[in-house]
Amino acid sequence: MSILVIDVGTSGVRAAVVRQDATISFELHREVLPDSPAPGLVEFDAAAMATAALDVARTVLTDHGPVDGVGIANQRGSTVVWDRATGEPIGPGLGWQDLRTVGECLVLGAEGIRMAPNVSATKVAWLLDQFDPDRDRDLCFGTVDSWIAWNLTKGDLHVTDMSNAGVSGLVDLAGTPTWSERVLERLRIPASILPRIVDSTGVVGEASALPGAPPIAGIAGDQQSSLIGQGCVQRGLAKITFGTGGMLDLCLGPDRPSFDVRGEGGTFPIVGWREAGELVWGLEAIMLSAGTNVEWLRDDLGIIATAAESHDVASQVDSTDGVVYVPALLGLGTPTWDYGARGALLGITRGTSRPHVVRAVLEGVAQRGADLVEAAEADGGLAIPVLRVDGGMSANPTFIQAVADATGRPVEVSPALEATTLGAAFLAGLATGAWAGWDDVAAAWQPRATVEPGRTCDRDRWRDAVSRAAGWHTDLSALDF
Repeated sequence: MSILVIDVGTSGVRAAVVRQDATISFELHREVLPDSPAPGLVEFDAAAMATAALDVARTVLTDHGPVDGVGIANQRGSTVVWDRATGEPIGPGLGWQDLRTVGECLVLGAEGIRMAPNVSATKVAWLLDQFDPDRDRDLCFGTVDSWIAWNLTKGDLHVTDMSNAGVSGLVDLAGTPTWSERVLERLRIPASILPRIVDSTGVVGEASALPGAPPIAGIAGDQQSSLIGQGCVQRGLAKITFGTGGMLDLCLGPDRPSFDVRGEGGTFPIVGWREAGELVWGLEAIMLSAGTNVEWLRDDLGIIATAAESHDVASQVDSTDGVVYVPALLGLGTPTWDYGARGALLGITRGTSRPHVVRAVLEGVAQRGADLVEAAEADGGLAIPVLRVDGGMSANPTFIQAVADATGRPVEVSPALEATTLGAAFLAGLATGAWAGWDDVAAAWQPRATVEPGRTCDRDRWRDAVSRAAGWHTDLSALDF
C-alpha cells in the first residue's frame, strides 16, 4: 500500500509517496513564495498555491501510479477566503507571519480575548472587512488544509481538522472544543463560512481532481504532522523541528493541559490530532528564529558560503572560547515572549575567530532548544527523556551535538529531514489500512542517528546572556498576546 502526501509549506508545495515501510519516494517540490508588499505584511497567491499542489500531485501519480489514500499537511494560521460558487479567492491569502492585525489583537486582549496575530481569526475578519463589509456574500473561509481539500475535490469538500482549527483562534479549547460563538460575534464572522471540523485520520472525501480519485484520509497542521511523523504518539514523547524557526511539540495523550491559553512556562495547548471524535492533546513551545541565524551568517555577514558550511567552520574549534550568542533576531518566544528582545553576541575578545562565532551561533540555537524543553516539562508536569528532531538544521552534526549537550539528554535525528510528510501519511494510512494502529506508527520510528550528551553546558551563564538581550526595545517588550 502507498499514500500520496501533499505538504504545503510557507515557501512551496511538496508531493511525495510514502510506502508501507515508511520510506518516501517520488518526491517533487514546487516553489510558491509569499509576497511582502509592505513591512509586516505577508501575502500569497492562493490560486497559484492550489494550481501548484494539483500539478505536483498529478505528476507524482503519473510517475508512481495509483495510491490508496491522500494525506494533507500544511502551514498553520495562513488564511484564505473564497467565493463558494466560483471557487475564486476574494482577496490575497494572508500568511501566518502577517502582522497587519496586531492592533486588533491588542484591542481584543483588552477585552479579555487573548489572540496572537499569527492565527487566522483576525485575518478572516480583515478579509471580510475589506471585501465583504456587509457580510452578505456566500463565502468560504479556510486554512490551507481546507483550501487544498476544496480544490482536490473540485469544491465538494469544505473541511478542516481539529489540529488546524484548534490553533485558528476561532475555537474555544475549554470544555468540548468547538467554534467560539463569542469570537465569531465579536469579529463579525458568519458561522456559514466556516469549514466542517473532521477527524485528523479518517476518509472524508474523494480527491476527484486527481487520477483515480483516491480518498482523502488524513489532515494535520505541519507541527502536529511532524510530531506524528517522528513517532511521538505516546505521552511524554517530544520533538523539535529546527527550521526557519523552532517548534517543540509534546504529546500529552488524552489528558487536557491545565490551562486554556498559555502556561506559566510560556507554552500553548494544542490538539495533536482527533480520531473517532477523541482528542489527543499536546503542548507547543516556540523559538522565533532558528535557521534564520545561520542564514544571517551566510547572507548578511558573509562568513559562511552555505548553511552546511556552518558545521565545517564550527568544528574547527572545540569550544566558543567564552563567546555566547543569543538568537533573538525576531525577539524571544517561549518562555518569556519578549518581542523587544534582540540578538546579542557576548564575550568577544581580540582572540575571537570566525569559527568561534559560528559555533556560538549554533550553540545559541541549541540553548534555546533547551529553553523549550524546560518550559514544556514545567507546563506539562512530566519529564522528556529523549528528544527527537527534524528540520533543516537537523542535518548539521555540530548543531545536533550542541542540542544534546544543552538539553542533557539523547537526541534522535529523524530519517526524513521534514517529518511532516511521514505524519500526514500515517494519518491517511491508519484510515486506509496501511498501518493497523498507533503501535505500528510508534514502531516505524527508526532514527537516522542517536547523539548522546558529551559535556555539561553552563545554563546559568546562558540565562544571564538572555537577560542582557531582553527588553532591548521596551515598547515591543510591553506587547503581550
